Amino acid sequence: MHTSLTDPPAAGTPELERQKAAINRLGDELRALVEATVRTAASPATLHRMADGVRTLTGQLTGRPRARGEIPEVDEFPNGTRIYSPVSGVGSPLAPPMRVTPADDGLIGECTLGIAHEGPPGYGHGGMSAMLLDELMGRACAAADMPGLTVSLQTRYHRPVPLETPLRILARVTGTNDRKILVSGSITSRADPGTQLVTADGTFVAPDPHRARALFPGMRP
Repeated sequence: MHTSLTDPPAAGTPELERQKAAINRLGDELRALVEATVRTAASPATLHRMADGVRTLTGQLTGRPRARGEIPEVDEFPNGTRIYSPVSGVGSPLAPPMRVTPADDGLIGECTLGIAHEGPPGYGHGGMSAMLLDELMGRACAAADMPGLTVSLQTRYHRPVPLETPLRILARVTGTNDRKILVSGSITSRADPGTQLVTADGTFVAPDPHRARALFPGMRP
């Protein structure tokens, strides 16, 4: 899916805020479409008609497509929001999306998984739990002024994660060792924060400046 990148708005301008709002609105509608798609019992004729309509809509997203590795102007990389993240990005049709706020010693994420994220019937796919934790744990590193890349994520599944249930995800930095950053995380339901559904321990590594420039050549100073 292509979005227009012609003459991108300058950072911090009203135009940029309008761009973010438009991306958010389109993301909301696309997520509703994805959820309806995986729940529908529509006839083959209806599905074919819908496919034709979606193809027509896709053709209306004109402009230069964003290249692989190109950082959108609406992103705050590496220390902030990525608007097309498949976990927290309001512009992503794949994301729940997870809303992130600071906590006393880390970050809190809140989201609700839909049928589009289903693994076992009625429960979230285990890979979605790992994605939620990996994203928030990485953002916890950045929030502590130590942005890093995941090198190890040990995930333990204690109980199935229910769909259509508000979730609470926690992440905090627990220690450092040279360029290594140690992080812990957990998923609970918002209604029962004392019962852990999934927990994780991760190791992240802060790349040196030369390596960071090589990995992310589009990163703004």
